[in-house]
Amino acid sequence: MVREVTTHTRTHIKLAVLDMAGTTVADGGLVERAFAAAARELGVEPGSADHAAQLDYVRATMGESKISVFRHLFGAEDRAQRANAAFEKAYGELVDGGLVAPVDGAREAIEELRADGRTVVLTTGFARVTQDAILAALGWRDLADLTLCPADAGGRGRPYPDMVLAAFLRTGAADSVREVAVAGDTAYDMRSGVRAGAGVVAGVLTGAHDRAALTDAGATHVLPSVADLPALLRDTTA
Repeated sequence: MVREVTTHTRTHIKLAVLDMAGTTVADGGLVERAFAAAARELGVEPGSADHAAQLDYVRATMGESKISVFRHLFGAEDRAQRANAAFEKAYGELVDGGLVAPVDGAREAIEELRADGRTVVLTTGFARVTQDAILAALGWRDLADLTLCPADAGGRGRPYPDMVLAAFLRTGAADSVREVAVAGDTAYDMRSGVRAGAGVVAGVLTGAHDRAALTDAGATHVLPSVADLPALLRDTTA
């Protein structure tokens, strides 16, 4: 097993907060496909300069709450909500079409974390309806101890620390935020973990952002995959 450790820590991790799309779930670019539907709903035609600029922003903000992205792109709240509804509908239809799969080794990693006595929470920037559709499609409804979306944490998604802190408070699994590990594939995941005070903030290279982006955003470790997380956490508590 190969991994790169950017910061050495010795922390007893009791709670692992894991991102879904790009980290534990491979969606094959469905976000971009669903965005095209959202853009059409707001009158932005594929192939136009506006569409290209907006798609660049969507790519750059992977990991952020989707409604926040649409508020930035479309301004007025009613337009943002229309775009978000169209996005969630399109993404859900793609999920129902069987176009999502686990990242290799992700299910086994979650099971291994729990077998090691750690509590596992899955988080997402999607709405609850989309998160539930993904969990159902993968047969993951009972895989983790808890699942959270931005609405479950007061409405603010990443890069805010709210979902990590909600996981900490709701599970009661850890005595300190330093006993929390956060793992994700985007800079927004890393910033969320850092702002929450997590003891381990692990970037994975199976999703949207590269090693440099993850490190610059505060990753304490960069891993090839979430499959490497259980071994890392055993190392950090050795």
